[in-house]
Amino acid sequence: MKILVINAGSSSLKYQLIDMDNESVIAKGNCERIGIDGLITHKANGKEIKYNVSFPTHKEAFMEVVKVLTDGEGKVIDSVSEISAVGHRVLHGSEVYKSSTLVTDKVIEDIFAFRELGPLHNPPQATAMKACQEVFGKDVPNVAIFDTSFGQTMPRQAYLFGVPYEYYEKYSIRRYGFHGTSHRYISQRYGEIKGGLEGTKIITCHLGNGSSISAVKDGKCVDTSMGMTPLDGFIMGTRSGGVDPSVVTYIMNKEGFTPDEMSDMLNKKSGFLGLSGISSDCRDIQNAAKEGNDRAIMTIEVLVYQIKKFIGSYAAAMGGVDAIIFTGGIGENDAVIREKVCENMEFLGIKLDPEKNKGSKEQAISADGSKTEVWVIPTNEELLIARDTKEIVEKL
Repeated sequence: MKILVINAGSSSLKYQLIDMDNESVIAKGNCERIGIDGLITHKANGKEIKYNVSFPTHKEAFMEVVKVLTDGEGKVIDSVSEISAVGHRVLHGSEVYKSSTLVTDKVIEDIFAFRELGPLHNPPQATAMKACQEVFGKDVPNVAIFDTSFGQTMPRQAYLFGVPYEYYEKYSIRRYGFHGTSHRYISQRYGEIKGGLEGTKIITCHLGNGSSISAVKDGKCVDTSMGMTPLDGFIMGTRSGGVDPSVVTYIMNKEGFTPDEMSDMLNKKSGFLGLSGISSDCRDIQNAAKEGNDRAIMTIEVLVYQIKKFIGSYAAAMGGVDAIIFTGGIGENDAVIREKVCENMEFLGIKLDPEKNKGSKEQAISADGSKTEVWVIPTNEELLIARDTKEIVEKL
C-alpha cells in the first residue's frame, strides 16, 4: 500500500509518498509559492529535481505532484491508481475531532469552520483537501490527522483556563496543544523500544522554531505547554510563549496597537528574535553566545529555564517521570541545550552521559545508573500520518 502524505500551507504543499509495506519514503517534495509564480522541488531515485511551474491554486500543485510522480526523472509510480489513500495534516479539530478521521464534505466544512482557532492553517488545509479530491477523484480516500487530537485526553483541570466558564461553553476556549503528531509518534516509538507504554510517565520535548512539551502518562497526553493556539508555552523562534495577560493590554495601550498588531508582535517579533535582537534561529543565537553576546546568552538562559520549569511541573503533575525525550530541530541536534536543560536535575533522577549526548541519532543519552532515562528520538510526523491513514482505509 502506498500512502501520499500532505502538509498544506497557504502558499505551499509538502508531500511524501510512503510505501507502507516497509514504511520507506519513495519520494518527497514541496510545491512552493502557490498563487505567486510557483516552484517545485522533488526528491526521488537518489536525485533532486527543481523547476519553476505555475501554481495559481492548490489544484495545479496537486496536478504537478501527480505529473512528477508518474513521469520523467522523478517517476516512481506508473499511475495515480497506485496511491491507495491520501493523509492530510490538519492543525485544528476543535473539540469535535478527537482522533484521525475519513474526510467527507462535512469534515472539510468543519475544518474551514474552525478557521478562527487556526486562521493561518485550517483554511488552506481545507482548500487542499478539496483540490486533492478534484485531482485524484473521490474514489481515493482522504484522511485528516489533527494536530490537536493528542491533547484531547487531557483532564479538565489541565485544559481549562481561569476565565468565566461560559466562554468555554460558547466558544470552546481551552487548552488544545499542538505538535500532537510529533508527541504521539515519539511516545509510541518509546513504547516500541520499551515494550509498551502502560505504567510509564514520560515528558516529550519537541524543540524547534516552534516548541512544545507534553506530559504523557500510559501513552496518553495529560498536559501540554501550548494552549488554545501555538503561542502559549515557552519562548520559540518568534513566539513569546506564555506572558502575563496584563502585559498584552499594557503594551497595546502604550503603543496604540490594534488586537491584530499585538497578535503579530507576539507571534512574529518575539521569542528568540525579540529577546536576542539577533535572529529567530537558535543556531545563530548559540554562535553569538559563544562570542560573548550578552543578549544571546540571556536568550539561551531564558529558554533553558522555562523548559526546566515545564519538566519539573509535569513530573509533579504525573507523580514522577520515567523518561525525558528530546525531538525536533533543536531537541535532536543541539547537544548544548540538552545538556543545560538536564543540568542540576539530579533531584528528578536525571543524569546525562556527556559522550552519548554529542549524537543526534535515536539513542538513550542518560548516564548508566540514571533513575530517569533521557532520550533523543527523531520525530517522523509523516510516518504517523501514513500509519493513521492506512489503519482507517483498511477498515473501509
